[in-house]
Amino acid sequence: MKIDDEVLKKIKSAKTAFALTGAGSSAPSGIPTFRGSNGFWTDKTPFDVEEFNKNPQKVWEWHCEIREMIKKKAPNPSHFALANMQTVFRNFVVVTQNIDNLHQKAGSNRVIELHGNIYRNKCNDCGKIFGEINSKKIPECDKCGGLIRPDVVWFGEPLPYDALIKARAYAESSELCFVVGTSGVVQPAASIPLISKEKGAFVIEINREKTVLSEYVDYSIFGDAAVILPELYERLL
Repeated sequence: MKIDDEVLKKIKSAKTAFALTGAGSSAPSGIPTFRGSNGFWTDKTPFDVEEFNKNPQKVWEWHCEIREMIKKKAPNPSHFALANMQTVFRNFVVVTQNIDNLHQKAGSNRVIELHGNIYRNKCNDCGKIFGEINSKKIPECDKCGGLIRPDVVWFGEPLPYDALIKARAYAESSELCFVVGTSGVVQPAASIPLISKEKGAFVIEINREKTVLSEYVDYSIFGDAAVILPELYERLL
């Protein structure tokens, strides 16, 4: 991996940093993206609240299928490298668009989930939070009797307020921002690196190919995050 000495110095001098991760960071673990040619949407209707209201059992079963697939996957070297970054910077957090829980499995203990978590559920009516539920039949809330749904963000839904506020706070206060494996088209997550740059952070993109963010970041490294991030971590020691 080639990286300018000046860029390396900037990374080493930073005390506060965060990483925004997208589907590309989990792709090396064997988790397909949602939008790719072999993605989740190729044979399924993209789900939203309206779809859930029309056919909640179908939506529940589809998410159970995703969860069971994800259960079989393990963190890849990019996840472990980001977990190791916790020892490099005084303050380091992962802000993720992924719902697969792989950052936590790899050892990251400060993870902000912008799109929820496939292992967590909530009541569609009262909002009560539940852990993992292994049932093929859609369950009902023991508090209000409402239907329980996965605690993930569907099309047209706003991001969790607390998660978004925390992510923006880190974007505004961090000296360094890594953008890893995200296309930069899903809002409002895609605006987080731009907020960070506006506040004076040095923004580094790590992705397989150019994205809409490439012209705005300070430095881009193109390639597999599962290769680049472990190498980068070693060079920071």
